[in-house]
Amino acid sequence: MCDTCGCNVTHGNQHLIAPGGKLQKTGQGNEAVSVLKNLLSENDHAAAHNREHFDRHGVLALNLMSSPGSGKTSLLEATIEALDGRYRVAVIEGDLETENDAERIRKCGVQAVQITTGTACHLDAHMLHTALHELNLDAIDILFIENVGNLVCPASFDLGQHRNVTLLSVPEGDDKPSKYPVMFRAADLVALTKVDLLPVLDDFDTERATGNVRALANAAPVLEMSAKQPGSLQAWLQWLDDEVEHHRAQCENGATLRPRIQPDGVHLHGLT
Repeated sequence: MCDTCGCNVTHGNQHLIAPGGKLQKTGQGNEAVSVLKNLLSENDHAAAHNREHFDRHGVLALNLMSSPGSGKTSLLEATIEALDGRYRVAVIEGDLETENDAERIRKCGVQAVQITTGTACHLDAHMLHTALHELNLDAIDILFIENVGNLVCPASFDLGQHRNVTLLSVPEGDDKPSKYPVMFRAADLVALTKVDLLPVLDDFDTERATGNVRALANAAPVLEMSAKQPGSLQAWLQWLDDEVEHHRAQCENGATLRPRIQPDGVHLHGLT
């Protein structure tokens, strides 16, 4: 189990293994894998509950994942400005510490709830559920969930979101989809960010980056954008329009949208 990075037990699910909890540990090492399986199962149950909440209130929930510094918060700031009130937006921010990103989003005039995870390198469905109590879902059309900066663990945990958006910034290099396949297989959209830097970082090849995503058998859209170039966001904004429409149609038919959660990611958390 991932005791080193802390991603197996979070403040959102630790009540399950505490004394008297549903999955209380007995201290026997041979039970570690069983406990982890049960924690993941409980997470999926909570995620389904979250998704039901979103669908009941007509909220499209998008999970943004990437390495630290790839531009998730900057993209959200630029997106909120570009939408210009077209949709009612709220943001849930995930970081190990501080409210820095939430404060930036609040300055854009939308509600932002900060989740500080402590040692946990990803959000889980229990954390998200707690944060939802601070939001009026009837007043939201799109909920952006900015996950903890990490190119591994967030891809393996369902939060109840409808779509996963994975960011890859130009300074990171175009080989990251090959090096972190679980994350990029989980993407319903890949955003190549900070493309304004391409003239000076010409070793990043957008076609090669796209090819590396396709090599993972993922046909998700790969869009080039820069938070500093509003004109580059048009394809992203159109994708948001399409997903809102698709989600509303699904809800009207009593159905839902599901993201590309990667079951092979479970093996990265101790079940090898």
